[in-house]
Amino acid sequence: MKKFIYIPFFAMALYSCDTHTYEDIEVPVIVDGSVTYNAQIKTIIDANCTGCHSPGSNAGFRPLTNYAEVKDAVQNTDLLDRIQRQNGEQGIMPATGRMSQNNIDLILQWNADGLLEN
Repeated sequence: MKKFIYIPFFAMALYSCDTHTYEDIEVPVIVDGSVTYNAQIKTIIDANCTGCHSPGSNAGFRPLTNYAEVKDAVQNTDLLDRIQRQNGEQGIMPATGRMSQNNIDLILQWNADGLLEN
């Protein structure tokens, strides 16, 4: 008899389960004023890019360790395209998987705001 009491409980528990990715529950970042490298972008690049894009590492040929290098990559390479690719697409950056949409949006806004340093 106890088995029959537990079955509806487990069925209800399984039915109520829902999955969300971080992007589903992520709250958009609102920046008052222009997005700048030092205020918003540097921490994103440091957390997602410099592990490979620094001298002596796998992608050291394209370092992203300071403002001038990141600005150059936005202006003269396909950085904006590659960070917007979906997981599984060839050439996505970071190679470990797509960064959060908030981070991508901030980088795109930084470009639209004129690639300001401070």
